[in-house]
This record gives sequence, structure tokens and C-alpha cells, in this order.
Amino acid sequence: MKLAIIVPCYNEEAVLPETTKRLCGILDDMTASGSIDDGIILYVDDGSRDSTWSLIEQFSGADNKVAGLKLSHNRGHQHALWAGLEWAAEHADAAVSIDADLQDDETVIPKMVGLYNAGVDIVYGVRKERDTDTYFKRTTALMFYKLMNVLGGHVVYNHADYRLMSRRTLQALVSFPERNLFLRGMVASLGFPSAFVYYDRKARFAGTSKYPLTKMFSFAVDGITSFSTRPLRFITYLGLVFILIALGVIIYALVEYFNGTTIQGWTSLLVSVWFIGGVVLLACGIIGEYVGKIYIESKGRPRYFIEKETGTNRATDARS
Repeated sequence: MKLAIIVPCYNEEAVLPETTKRLCGILDDMTASGSIDDGIILYVDDGSRDSTWSLIEQFSGADNKVAGLKLSHNRGHQHALWAGLEWAAEHADAAVSIDADLQDDETVIPKMVGLYNAGVDIVYGVRKERDTDTYFKRTTALMFYKLMNVLGGHVVYNHADYRLMSRRTLQALVSFPERNLFLRGMVASLGFPSAFVYYDRKARFAGTSKYPLTKMFSFAVDGITSFSTRPLRFITYLGLVFILIALGVIIYALVEYFNGTTIQGWTSLLVSVWFIGGVVLLACGIIGEYVGKIYIESKGRPRYFIEKETGTNRATDARS
């Protein structure tokens, strides 16, 4: 079988030579052992501003196991990964997606392939521990996974986008029409036979993280709003609660009025106005997230455009 290793990249010039060396070594070992017939590394350059694409072209020229797609604009990690998976759905029997920073343990790829050869369609790479993360990141990640499951969006705990997918699952995935991509939830919703491979996450080999706090928060919001309408239902329940509170306040005010007691209430009124105002604005924001997604989906624009390719003709010719 032919295996494609999909690697989305954004300004990864510092780590790319080592990544290429290690992944080529993995492919060579699996080819020698007979677990795969052929393999290719497909880098997807997500509009990098450094020499990432130049390095990809260089590696592709030196080794026929390396190919690349260059997106015409920075579209984000999920869209870059989607571009690679869409290519693999046509040109490979299975695909492994992995980040370029070498934090995910590439040495477990043969285990993933072994499970695939045994009949498993999706193999999730799952972290054993989060010791390399800060306390804040560990805590917020745990909260996110729990919140996603509570809201009805099934995701695999401690799994990012390190996974193997068979060709039929890739074809099923790329048939999804939405533009708001949250691949962790989309893959889990396919329902094909799956298994897990556990590994220890390493420190970044070189370069800096491309996921600061703001992007992590945005990614979490995208995940929640892409797979659950329960926040909208929560607004309805919250509105009912405030109606009940308002009825109680009205009854209290009428009783105090007929008893001739002056209602001071300035502080409580001020607090109530600010609190209810904040809740209303939050509700508007949540509704806006969903309306915005509907707006993006309704336009149906292409997810990405490919500006350049390198080495992909070799892969296509080999497949045909």
C-alpha cells in the first residue's frame, strides 16, 4: 500500500530539515520491512513568509519521497491540513497527518500502519501525559475536552491532529461541504473502525509555537460552535431563569409597596442592570458566532487555492 504523510507548515524553516530526515527514515524502514510498498511526505506550505517553500522544493528535488503544495495565502492549520488530506484521498491508500514541529512522536507511525494493515480505518495518536505543558495549558485543555463532550461534540481526549486514516475514511471526510473546519470532531464523527496509539509528546525541536493563547481560544470557539447548538439552548434556559427572577422581584416590590415600605434598592438595581446587560451581550455574541458561520457557509467560497506544487507529478504517475 502507498502511505502519504501529510505535514502542514507555516514558517517552519528552522525545523524542516530535521523533520524531513526523520520522516524519510521512517518511510525507508517501513518500505524495507514490507509494511508499505511506497511512501511520500507531502508538505503543505500555508503561505509561509520565510524560506519554508524553498526548502520544500530543495528536498523534493533531492528525494522523490518528498512533495509539496504551496497555498496562495495563509488559510490556517486546519485548511492546510485539509488540502493535504484531499490530495491523499486521491493518491494514497492511507495518510498520516502530523505537525512539522516534531513534538508528536513520529516513531509510532509504524504502529499506526500495523493497525491499518490489521483492518483499522482510523488510528488516533493520543498523548500519554501533558507534562511538557504549563499548568494553565493542561487545565484549559482538560476543560475544553470536557466541555466539548458535555455539549455533545465527541472528541478524543489528548488527541490533536496526529492520526492515520484509510482511503475510504479520507474520501468520506472530504465529502463534508462545510468551510468551518474542526477536524478532530469531524473525523471522530465518521464512525469507522478505530484504534489508539499512545505516545509521549516531546519538546519542540526548533522554532516557536504557531498557536498562541488567542489562536487556541479561537480554535476552541470554532470547535464548540461547529459541533453543538447547545449554547443557543443554554441562552433560552438562561432567559427563562431571568424571567422567574423578574417575577419574584415584581412580587417582592408589590408586597413592599402595599406595606408602605420604601424600597431603597439602588445598589441591587445597579448590579442587576449590569449583570443582565452582560448576559444579554454574551447571548448576542453566541448567536453572532452561529450567524457568522452560516454567512461563511452560504457563500460557498473555495477553502484554498494552490499556488505551486513540487514532486506531486511523481506521486500521481506512481499511483496510476
